[in-house]
Amino acid sequence: MRKTLIAIAIAGLLSACQPTTPLDSTATASANATQSQSAATVAAETARLNQWFEAKYEQQLQQSPLQMTFLGRKDKYDQIDDVTQAAEDKQLAWLAATAKELTTEFDYQQLSLEAQTSYDVWLYQYELAKEAAEFRQNRYVFTQMQGIHAMLPQIMINFHKVDTLQDMQAYNTRLVGISQAITELLKRAKQSAEQGVRPPQFAYQGVVDQIGNLLAGAPFTDATNATDSNTQQDSPLWADAQAKIASLVSADKITEQQAKQLMADAKANLQQHFLPAYTELKQWLTADMENSTVVATGVGKQPNGVAYYNHQLKASTTTALTADEVHQIGLDEVARITEEMIAIKEQVGFKGSLEEFFTFIKTDKQFTYPDTDAGRQAYITDSEQYLAFINKQLPKYFGLLPKADLIVKRVEAFREQPGAAQHYFPGTPDGSRPGIYYAHLSDMKSMPKNEMEAIAYHEGNPGHHMQISIAQELTTVPTFRTQAGFTAYSEGWGLYAELLAKEMGGYENPYSDFGRLVTEMWRAVRLVVDTGLHSKGWNEQQAIDYFIAKTPIAEGAVQSEVRRYIVWPGQATAYKIGMLAILKMRTKAQTELGDAFDIRAFHDTVLGGGALPLKVLEKRVDNWVASVKAAA
Repeated sequence: MRKTLIAIAIAGLLSACQPTTPLDSTATASANATQSQSAATVAAETARLNQWFEAKYEQQLQQSPLQMTFLGRKDKYDQIDDVTQAAEDKQLAWLAATAKELTTEFDYQQLSLEAQTSYDVWLYQYELAKEAAEFRQNRYVFTQMQGIHAMLPQIMINFHKVDTLQDMQAYNTRLVGISQAITELLKRAKQSAEQGVRPPQFAYQGVVDQIGNLLAGAPFTDATNATDSNTQQDSPLWADAQAKIASLVSADKITEQQAKQLMADAKANLQQHFLPAYTELKQWLTADMENSTVVATGVGKQPNGVAYYNHQLKASTTTALTADEVHQIGLDEVARITEEMIAIKEQVGFKGSLEEFFTFIKTDKQFTYPDTDAGRQAYITDSEQYLAFINKQLPKYFGLLPKADLIVKRVEAFREQPGAAQHYFPGTPDGSRPGIYYAHLSDMKSMPKNEMEAIAYHEGNPGHHMQISIAQELTTVPTFRTQAGFTAYSEGWGLYAELLAKEMGGYENPYSDFGRLVTEMWRAVRLVVDTGLHSKGWNEQQAIDYFIAKTPIAEGAVQSEVRRYIVWPGQATAYKIGMLAILKMRTKAQTELGDAFDIRAFHDTVLGGGALPLKVLEKRVDNWVASVKAAA
């Protein structure tokens, strides 16, 4: 990778830390020798630490076969992660030992600035994991959002790549491993229920429906395709297994006899292991559903729920903001964005109130695609065109650019939810698998045209795809930092990217610019609603009512969003808090540097170190500003 602006900035800061007072020739020679010795010491200690990080991160990866698969590796390809509490205890003990070793074996003051950042991030991750362990009983095991019951089949379908006979044999073995994991996780869900920790009834029903989708069709049932009564419908995993085996045959990688054996093994494992495990889970959820709440509320009512939510806020925002503070920030942002919405309403000549404008946006046919396959394809095609436009502008605003490709794709049918939010899945670090911008397209009425441009920029470029791909492709930091995840950073960047795209020439249509404000309002409302649900006693309907009053978002999407917040406490607050933090850093840098401020260098500074806690990111930006000043 070519030397980046951030690398130059760091080098400048290191040199700026050296004495600059004029000295006589003898003193100068002595000082130069001391500086050289100091620089050599820093380089040596930094190199030693980076080697340590590489070794520890590899040990950590070996504890997660699925994470290695996600990264495109085939280590332990026939295994999945140990999901027992004992395994979590073992992993936390290992992490504690690494933290102790880090603080006792390395001299922080003798590290480069980048190495100090790595040191800080490793310890931060440990401290967060240690705190999270106190709230294991509060976490919902199975929900309609990002549930592991759906995630495991998704990994098999999308990320378990089959290139050889051995890869497919590993696939079949993993089907058994998934079944064992579901059985173990069911035990943990039952233990939580005994402690009074249950997700609301809608979450139970959502999981039951998703399991139904996974088990519909061969080899589990005799269901037939509705469009052709003579064609048997295959369940998602069975269809995937057959396709991967057929691909091996067509590539002359296996014989017909080997294919038959692989098919028989896959079918047997699905019927004898996968089906019983998922059926048992579905039966328990159905039976226990009557014990869950119909009127959904937040986690504040759980045993130890207040402390749990405070931890979730800290983990999501990487700040010490209280629930009351987050709530107030949300109210302030809602008021500000409302004024900007009114301005656009007036710009387009709409004569009614803002509420009437919301109704117009939600009901006028010009703002939605047909609820047909052609309409769904049009959504994908138009999203690709928005991304193609913004990609041409990227070099004007960034020195660092992603190498990985990006594709836009509909969410798989078995996990698709009407009105659910679009999302991004990273590609592999080596670029062999592209990043994927996923859209839920089962209900096109919940996918308005005027919002799609902002969402494409958020999930694609200059948003998540750019930020995550650049992080994965970094060669200037230890590998663990290329895979680090901090929601306030990543989602804050995604929301910042939506606004940045306006600066880059996006949103030429004022309705699309209004859609950008809708998505920003969406994130501001989240601050109010999430804290309202989990710390102020709001119920689901109160949250929905507030959401609908402040945005033109379709009611189906609003309900899906609110239900997401209920089962995923705190996560939704990270977007706006992160965006505001990045904007504050940019404003501060512009003020301090004046004409010396370089937008490309600023963005490379923010993205060039991978995901960071906000305080660590702020320190990084401050260091860059100091280096620019020193070089002036």
